[in-house]
Amino acid sequence: MTSDRNQILNLPNILTMARIAAIPLMAALLLSPTRLAGFWAAVVFALASITDWLDGYLARRMGIVTVFGKFLDPIADKLIVMAALIMILPFNRVPGLMVLVILGREIIITGLRGIASSEGIVIAASELGKFKTIFQIVAILGLVLHYDYNWFFGIAHPLVSVNMHNVGMFYLWIATLLTIWSGVDYLVRFVKVITR
Repeated sequence: MTSDRNQILNLPNILTMARIAAIPLMAALLLSPTRLAGFWAAVVFALASITDWLDGYLARRMGIVTVFGKFLDPIADKLIVMAALIMILPFNRVPGLMVLVILGREIIITGLRGIASSEGIVIAASELGKFKTIFQIVAILGLVLHYDYNWFFGIAHPLVSVNMHNVGMFYLWIATLLTIWSGVDYLVRFVKVITR
């Protein structure tokens, strides 16, 4: 029993659980469409996204890759992305169709992974999926920040103004295309493996 607890309560898994625990805080901040709430929600989302990289790195570096971690890590990633997109949807910061495509892909691929896993088959994540995640993170940060920011290296500047909503939408279009492409790629690889 102690050994099982140690397998679950290691540093990478604690970071993954912290990412899930950050979701209610981020969601609560996103209930308000103000600039300040969006800024702090973006900070929470950014820190959670950093733990996504850090937990995997530490698990490999420390040699403590666990079944629990392999199960929980992708779920944590999907939950925080879904939560952010759903919370900004009522403020018209993101097109509903794009949210539907992104969330639909995640649900379908998670289901296919479950089927493959029940057959003892592991279909590794592709580079496309990793790029999709990076673009989703950058897009969500822009959409959550939303407003115009006129600072340059921490100093307010009247000539430099960046509309974070436009930045977020630019990256969301790329993320959506990569979402569809990586989803089709995974589906093709799934069919090949299952029919083999």
